[in-house]
Amino acid sequence: MPSRHASFLAECLGTMLLTATVIGSGIMATRLSPDIGIQLLANGLATAAMLVVLISIFAPISGAHFNPAVSAVMVFQDAISLNRALVFGGMQIIGAILGAMLAHAMFDLPVLTIGTQLRAGTGQWISEIVATFTLVFVILAASGRSRNEVAMLVACTILAGYWFTASTSFANPAVTIGRMFTTSFAGLSPASAVSFILCQGIGAALATACHRLLIR
Repeated sequence: MPSRHASFLAECLGTMLLTATVIGSGIMATRLSPDIGIQLLANGLATAAMLVVLISIFAPISGAHFNPAVSAVMVFQDAISLNRALVFGGMQIIGAILGAMLAHAMFDLPVLTIGTQLRAGTGQWISEIVATFTLVFVILAASGRSRNEVAMLVACTILAGYWFTASTSFANPAVTIGRMFTTSFAGLSPASAVSFILCQGIGAALATACHRLLIR
């Protein structure tokens, strides 16, 4: 049984690598192609691939949440304690910020910047509710399946979300905060982050309620 400290480190490290992938692949995509469709495809595929890897590796250690919304929902599922969820959330946010800095360092960009990309409006907010609802519902509905199945289901959900939501499916408060620290393709302004995180909370709550009604 992994120690509590190991689970905290796993959530930090996993979220850092996930955020570095989201931001780093966006930077690489914009450098390699001027076509925004190709950029989005490359960004989505890299993120989905890394999710499969990270969930497969870290699930036995911490549950591989990498997402405060998921950790919060797991409290209501009696899967983890509130105290552990709070620590997980803090470690996830730290990991996401470190991931943004790491991505910048790899591409010889200023390590610490503040995002300027505004993402606002009804369509963006509805998209974040839908994206987070879908992700959390899939995770809850996949409970009891094998680790590899869960990894593939989550990765496919995020990859699809890149394309069917107007927001490109952030669906993660920690990664949303991490993306505030980049001006790259994957960036987000702090002014937009608050509404995104609020919508993600709404999506997670709706997913939990629907899961209880439909599955349980």
